[in-house]
Order: sequence, then structure tokens, then C-alpha cells
Amino acid sequence: MKEKFILALDQGTTSSRAIVFDKKGSIIAKAQNEFEQIYPKAGWVEHDPLNILYSQLNSITTVLRSGKFKAEDIAGIGITNQRETTILWDRTTGKPVYNAIVWQCRRTADLCEKIKEDTELCDYIKAHTGLIVDAYFSATKIKWIIDNVPGVKALAQAGQLLFGTVETWLIWNLSGGRVHVTDYSNASRTMLFDVDKLCWDEYLCEKLGVPMNILPTPVPSSEVYGKVASGIIGLEELEGVPICGAIGDQPSALFGQACFESGMSKNTYGTGCFLLMNTGEKRVESKNNLLTGVAWSLGGKTTYSIEGSAFNAGSVIKWLRDEVQLVDSPKRCDELAELVDDANGCYLVPAFTGLGAPYWDMYARGCIVGLTRGVNRKHICRAVLESITYQMTDLLEAMKDDSGIEIGELRVDGGASVSNIMMQIQANMAQTKVNRPKTVETTALGAAYLAGLAVGVWENLDDIEANREVDRVFEPVMSMEERNKYYDGWKKAVTRAMSWEEKE
Repeated sequence: MKEKFILALDQGTTSSRAIVFDKKGSIIAKAQNEFEQIYPKAGWVEHDPLNILYSQLNSITTVLRSGKFKAEDIAGIGITNQRETTILWDRTTGKPVYNAIVWQCRRTADLCEKIKEDTELCDYIKAHTGLIVDAYFSATKIKWIIDNVPGVKALAQAGQLLFGTVETWLIWNLSGGRVHVTDYSNASRTMLFDVDKLCWDEYLCEKLGVPMNILPTPVPSSEVYGKVASGIIGLEELEGVPICGAIGDQPSALFGQACFESGMSKNTYGTGCFLLMNTGEKRVESKNNLLTGVAWSLGGKTTYSIEGSAFNAGSVIKWLRDEVQLVDSPKRCDELAELVDDANGCYLVPAFTGLGAPYWDMYARGCIVGLTRGVNRKHICRAVLESITYQMTDLLEAMKDDSGIEIGELRVDGGASVSNIMMQIQANMAQTKVNRPKTVETTALGAAYLAGLAVGVWENLDDIEANREVDRVFEPVMSMEERNKYYDGWKKAVTRAMSWEEKE
């Protein structure tokens, strides 16, 4: 039987990738295109939706030209994406009505503060969506565009406006405007979706000023949604290929890491850091400001997760390279950090766009504390790497408390997980094993697996689990006493960063 491949589209915050996987989960071909980050004001982050689309299409055409496989052997397409990022477009023209408002964007912080004044509404949101009120999520971004962009409200009233997170936008365009869907995991991040009933919440849409006629149809993570349309330039060879998997980037990594059992956890070190634990078919209520929602829905069963995030992780290393210009590459940051035993009492809190779980401080801002005359470039690099691991330790502690589960192993992935020194620091801080697979492209792999299950490339979860290969396991080598000393310093530093920005 002829070998079949799966094309995974991994649409991230700073770039769009296309990766072709074989049945073993090995990468056959991949391509990546970065796109512009737009910062209109302090704390605002936008993308041009057309740039997102074109960068993704360019990545696809590049892998199609690679010569490493035939387009006719692509059995299906799976999509994973930055989740809360919000796009509104005209149903007739297909043109966006405004730039995509990115998940990192804090422009609706004041609106969220007003919502928080209604404690009953906040309790309802947490009970039904698994989220807390924050500018992070899509609902207030939608409202901001409708209220502030001329003509958008009229489009909505005329039934001509469509909303989608990024996978919705890509599916709509790839299907030639025929399919308007969102998977349950992405819907879970809008603050409008009832994660128990798996449907849009009419009451919340009314209260938050979001017209229900603009919302996509919620669907499971693995099924055929539609097919690639004819006439898409560069994708002619893919016409008719099923679009059959969709999942948000972080639950996709959980799936790609084969965390199929309740209690299994992964952390993705990307632009931000995202820690997720599989809680099975039961949704866990968090006491520590963590988020709960749908991880995936497969074969009629819905799997839930508990999640915490750090808004800035890999972006801190990028800041060190691009803005501060202390290093010319992430590798150089590692090399310098390895030359010292610690950060010499220095702590960096990367609250560039506020703090996520468990603090949820929209008004926190970044700071460096503990500076002395003896702190040099090597210590700053070390502090940057440590800041990422401290944020994850905050989340791990909260997750253990919520779930009552001791985490015996943390599976890791994402671009920054290639840093051996950071993974060792993480093992020390978490006081648990850190398990890194040979394939760190687990976000794309998760989407590929879900698409492949829909079209029979993989039969079941056992097939997928058998594919996972371990690259390295990092064991803690620091005493608990020493670990606590460093960690206490971090918590002290966080207090200095909190509530820095004045509320308007």
C-alpha cells in the first residue's frame, strides 16, 4: 500500500509553518515564514490577517516544491494555531475589517475591569467557560472591534460579519469560504463557550455584546470539515484534500506528546510558555486561578485539561537579542549563562504584557531587581533563562494543589526546549524529571495525528504513543533547600513587578 502523509499547518504568533509528517511521526519536509508584529500603542499587539494567510500559504507551497513527496500522497490537513487571537471579516468580500487582535494584546484591560465589577457575571463565566475575566481571551477583543471600527456593527446587523480564531480563518480561506467552523479547544478560549455543554453560551454573548450570528460552528478536533477548494494559487495540487483536524496550539502539543492519560503534563516553551495537564473526561475547578477547558474531542469523547501560561518566555530571549542586543542568538544566551553558577542575586520578571496565571495582573510590567556592581552580561543571560523556569514552577505548584496529583514527569517541547541549560534549571526548580522528545515539533505533530486519525493514517492512540522517542531526560541535581532559596527570591521579585501600570 502506498505511503500516505499528513500536512500540518502550525500557525504561531510570529511565524507560519507547514510540516509534512509520515506514519512514524517523522518530518518529511517543512517550511516557515515569519510575519510582521504590529504594536500600535504600548501593550497593544496586532497582526495583519492577510499576512497570516499569505505566510501560511507560502509555507505550504514551499513544502510542495521540496520534491520529498508527491502532493497526491497527502491524505489530509491538520491545523493548529495561536488560540485567542481574534479576526473579524466581511462574509461577502472575505476581507478583514480590522487587524487581528493578538492574544498578548492588553487593550481591553479596562473593559475587563468593568466586567469584574459584576461578581455574579464573573462567577458565571468561570463556572461555564472555565476561564477568568481577562483581556487575554477573544470576547472583549471582538467587542472592541465592533464598538471601535466604523461600519463593523452595521455589517454584523446585516449578517455579513464573521468571527474566527486563526484556525477558523485558515479553514474558511482554504475551503473557498464554504466552511465556517472552530474546534472545541479554540472555542474554549473565547470566554463565550460553555465547555460542559460544548456550545456557545447565549447569555454570555448577550451580556458581553457579541452577536451570535458571527460565530463559527463548534466541531470536534478530528473529523472532515471540508476540502481544499479549487483556484487557490500555488495549492492547485491540493484541491480536494480533506481538511480534517483542528486544535489550539497548546492542547495540540499535549496530544502530540502522547499525554493521553489523566495526570500527564507537558510544557511548551514558545513565545509564551504553556503548561497543560490532562484531567481526563472530568473538568477540574481551579482554586489557583488556572484555566480549564477542552483539550480535544475525539471519537465522541471529550478530554479536558487544566492550564497555566506565562505570556513571555521565548520572547524574553528575543528581547535580549533584538532590543537589548546583549546576544546575537539564543545559542549565545545559553553559552554565556553556562559560564556562571547562578544569576548572582539578580532576578528578571518578564511581565512585558502583564502576568498570567496564577497572578493574573494585567497591570504588572517587567523589571530587573537585585542588581549589584558584580552583575554582568553572563548573569543577565542566566536571569533570563531562570525567569522562564520560575514562571513554570509557579504554574506547577498551582497545578499540583488543584489536582492533588504529584507530577512525576514533565514532558517538554517548543523551540526554546532545545536549551539544555534551561531544561536542567527547570528540572531543579520543578524537582521533577524533564522529558524531551526527539521530535520537539509536537504542536504540529498533534494536529497531524488528529487529522490522520480522521482519515485512517493512524488507527488509534496506541499507534501514536508507539511513535514517541525520547531525546533526553533531565534529572534534578539541586537540593530542595537550595531550590527554595532561589524560588523565594523569585516570588519576592514578582511583588515588585505587580500593579506597576496605573489603572485608568
